[in-house]
Amino acid sequence: MPTARCSRLRTCLGLPLALAGLLACSERPSGPAAKQDSTATKAKAAEAADPSTKPIDPPTEAIQATKGDFKWIADRFADVQVLRYQVPGFEALSLQQKQLLYYLSQAALSGRDITYDQKFAGNLAIRRTFEAILRHPGAVEDESLAAMRTYAKRVWFSNGIHHHYSGKKFEPGFPQADFEAAVRAVDASKLPLEGEETVDQLLARIVPMIFDPKVAAKRTNRDDGADPVADSANNFYGPGVTAKMVEDFYKAKIDPKDPTPISWGLNSRLVLEDGELREQVWSAEGMYGPAIREIVKWLEKAISVAENEAQRKTLSALVAYYQSGDLAKFDAYNIAWVADTDSLIDTINGFIEVYDDALGYRGSWESVVWFQDPEASKRIETISKQAQYFEDSSPILAAHKKPDVVGISAEVITVVTESGDAAPSTPIGINLPNANWIRMEHGSKSVNLGNIVAAYDEAKAGNGLLEEFCFDDGQIARAKQHGVLGHKLLVDMHEVIGHASGRLEDGVGTPKETLKSYASALEEARADLVALYYILDPKLVELGLMPSLEVGHAEYESYVRNGLLVQLARLELGEQIEESHMRNRQMVAAWAHEKGKADKVIERKERDGKVFFVINDYAALRGLFGELLKEVQRIKSQGDYEAGKALIEGYGVKVDAELHAQVKARYDALGIAPYSGFIQPKLVPVMEGETITDVRIEYPDDFEAQMLEFADAYSFL
Repeated sequence: MPTARCSRLRTCLGLPLALAGLLACSERPSGPAAKQDSTATKAKAAEAADPSTKPIDPPTEAIQATKGDFKWIADRFADVQVLRYQVPGFEALSLQQKQLLYYLSQAALSGRDITYDQKFAGNLAIRRTFEAILRHPGAVEDESLAAMRTYAKRVWFSNGIHHHYSGKKFEPGFPQADFEAAVRAVDASKLPLEGEETVDQLLARIVPMIFDPKVAAKRTNRDDGADPVADSANNFYGPGVTAKMVEDFYKAKIDPKDPTPISWGLNSRLVLEDGELREQVWSAEGMYGPAIREIVKWLEKAISVAENEAQRKTLSALVAYYQSGDLAKFDAYNIAWVADTDSLIDTINGFIEVYDDALGYRGSWESVVWFQDPEASKRIETISKQAQYFEDSSPILAAHKKPDVVGISAEVITVVTESGDAAPSTPIGINLPNANWIRMEHGSKSVNLGNIVAAYDEAKAGNGLLEEFCFDDGQIARAKQHGVLGHKLLVDMHEVIGHASGRLEDGVGTPKETLKSYASALEEARADLVALYYILDPKLVELGLMPSLEVGHAEYESYVRNGLLVQLARLELGEQIEESHMRNRQMVAAWAHEKGKADKVIERKERDGKVFFVINDYAALRGLFGELLKEVQRIKSQGDYEAGKALIEGYGVKVDAELHAQVKARYDALGIAPYSGFIQPKLVPVMEGETITDVRIEYPDDFEAQMLEFADAYSFL
């Protein structure tokens, strides 16, 4: 989530992050289709520069993972596989509940254009141009059309022209001349022309965005020495705005003594007008108004069929916030949302995550719609009920502990719809809200996306990942026996007690103010370290959450293996780590490896020319995780920017080039898609006149068709 409170645990390497290197995922297609000799040479240069741009055939039988007649894997292209998920229990819901889910899902899908525009100002024009080409392909050579289709899928998957995880701009993989010819072959009325703009002017506008590597190279630039505002391609700030301007602007507004500060900048774009900075507020009557008004329309319908008064109050507060853009009303909504713990159905809908803003002010729009799975929630509820024990027993300084942990609710949920920054790539765990004072005074909600995790599990197939990156049979056996439970517990504790723990010292600003571009990575590290510290606590065995500490041993091995080896597979050779979650994992694992090196707590070993990491002393490693947790909490609680920067830059950014090349080669040989995301189920109302008499759920299996359908139905900007 935000810099201060990341609400989501993201997925990695085709599986939930903590499972990477533990469980297998599906095989990829047998290979690219044979190319026509006359056109094959055109793509070779692009493929050599970026192999992930190479078009891949539609999935073959080799990747059609099924359970009964349900196909879990629907598509594969570039470095992505597209999955499907089921919504068990939907048919058993009442008509009112189905109506509520339908209205909330429509509200979710109505905002998807916002996310595209936030990530880069040219995204909507580029997306709509490619959608027009695919609908009216004209006389484009097969090879180039296939590459354009792959590029369009990548844009849909990432909500724009930058990779959804790394933020690096895609290389097109097709000649500029072929693209221009394809655009000119489309009826001009089908293109996203602005006003009196001609086709040539449209091309002059978007061609550099696609083909010039210097234009909008990184969505969010966190490079040391770069200006994280001026050098980033995202659309959170207008031309000419710099990081110093932003910091000075909010420093003048923020009262450090305010015990209930609003989330400054969360729902606005900051621009220069006549030499003065001004916020363009995202609201029903402001920027993104057409899409937000559509969201509000469906939320108001949802209010009419709310389950109870608490839910009605919560949704009404969300509408009031959207209509006004007043962040104090957003706080009121969050307080009402945290208090509503009895509703079966729930949603998040708004400007939430701040990862795309290196300064941590502006929230990317997202929505998730779900209903609770009461039976599956028992595990996570057990953890939440022990929140005070975990806080009291933490190795952090006493001054940084919450004396009274309040309002923590947790559940396993069944997702119905995801949109915006939550789709197609999805979180698997969410913890909200993000405002520290609300969490302290009113509490928080944590959810584990149960049916999403289940879909990952169903889609897996033996791929050799464990055998390749585990050092011996003991590691493999622990992973197979305890890896799934260890992963679930890590996610639960990361969200429920990790993000909910600790407090700031009096007078210390929020992490986005004090820790700046390092706040997100440090917050993720803090939540991970809480989970890692307690997954070896005998208390979990006492509570019946795991059979023995062997579960924790398996999770320690998975975390170290992922942080020091497996996650490097997603980087291109020569790159360093930029994404906050990846920085967090490498920092935690590398710091522990270095600090325990003299005692060989984590030992680097080689076999057959391959590097492995072996844990020799789990108890000592737990102690190291506790030491690092204490320091990361101190950094956050005291706002120690220099110490936070030293941790991330010293341990979380730089990559050993030789080890990186080895991991890439080992991983690539397995043929696994590094990333996964989802096609959304479709809710179809059954109508009698103007009345909904039932809502059916359908499971589309064509990613491209769904994206084109969404473009027709939900393009409001």
